[in-house]
Amino acid sequence: MIRLENIEKSFPISTGKLTVLKGINLRISKGEFVAITGPSGSGKSTLMALLGCLDRPTSGQVLINGTDVSTLSDNDEADLRSRTIGFVFQAFHLIQSLTILENVEIPLFYAGVPHRERRTRALKALEKVGLGPRCGHKPPELSGGEQQRAAIARALIREPEILLADEPTGNLDSKTCAQIMTIFESVRDAGKTVLIITHDQSIAAKASRQIKLNDGLIESDSTLTFQHGS
Repeated sequence: MIRLENIEKSFPISTGKLTVLKGINLRISKGEFVAITGPSGSGKSTLMALLGCLDRPTSGQVLINGTDVSTLSDNDEADLRSRTIGFVFQAFHLIQSLTILENVEIPLFYAGVPHRERRTRALKALEKVGLGPRCGHKPPELSGGEQQRAAIARALIREPEILLADEPTGNLDSKTCAQIMTIFESVRDAGKTVLIITHDQSIAAKASRQIKLNDGLIESDSTLTFQHGS
């Protein structure tokens, strides 16, 4: 489903350039649950931006379902991203003045889905993450865990094939982390591909595959012998 071929990513700095990713080769199959770990500055967030088609590499190829992203126009890349990939971030990125139901509806609004259908689908998505009774509340009225679950519902509303989560449990307590991870496991069980960036090894241990970055390189790539719930 996802292939990275000889990926290098550099950024200009005053003394020349800073190379953040150095010849990354990676394949991720449909239905995998992958945790990407590594120390600060190892290239995790840069890798996530490339996987999510939010940025392009300096050299190399990013292929999503066999399509080389670099060959797409900006509009076609945006369309691929909106149809195929859902994003969950540590900061939630919910609009504070809207209810969580309205927040979850937003991707469907931009996709041109009629009001009644998007309202029905958004409510169903919130019910799946246990927030049906809270659908009329605005983000400031919810706990951090509830906001993150709303953000996950929004990420999944268009039924993307890939879910990318960048430190999704970073600000949450251990009980809430467990609830969030259970949701991610259910997404994987539904046949979706889940990729999580995390610095928390206990969270990474819930994945079926761990990729560790260090200094812009893949230091290790291991498929675990146990599954979730172990």
